[in-house]
Amino acid sequence: MNHPLVADPQAQRSGGPDRPAVEVAVGVLVRGDGAFLLTSRPEGKAYAGYWEFPGGKVEPGETVEQALRRELQEEIGIEIVAVIPWRVEMVDYPHALVRLNFCKVSDWDGELEMREGQRFAWQQLPVTVAPVLPGTLPVLEWFARERNYIGATISGAANAGSTGTGGRLEPI
Repeated sequence: MNHPLVADPQAQRSGGPDRPAVEVAVGVLVRGDGAFLLTSRPEGKAYAGYWEFPGGKVEPGETVEQALRRELQEEIGIEIVAVIPWRVEMVDYPHALVRLNFCKVSDWDGELEMREGQRFAWQQLPVTVAPVLPGTLPVLEWFARERNYIGATISGAANAGSTGTGGRLEPI
């Protein structure tokens, strides 16, 4: 794995340089028309209001798949049928070092129910919601390559509406 991507590189890191990585299971839900689901981070969490792929922490004793099944049920009210491990990306946020275990999900049961007060949007490239969580940016690039998409992965209007420095992501 490459060096972690650094979100908000100018911000101070909590936990120091040797902090352990937090394992996170991330669901990349893709509909038959290619649209993918983004949800907003709930109030009270770091980067509240930023758009991301849904998921959450892997608890002790859980596999990534078990954590993803639990998190998607708890957060958005669906039961996933099949999980396809896709890619892993390390992101160094000011509040935590996270290992994002991205899994593609194209089959699920149930209707979306935002159980944490978050919003959701089905998106295509370029995404039109903003601001986008830094850990989401690599996925948009992967989609662009897979789909032979040329151009910005975030619409100009969404970029213009972005606030703060949360969208900055630099390799170290």
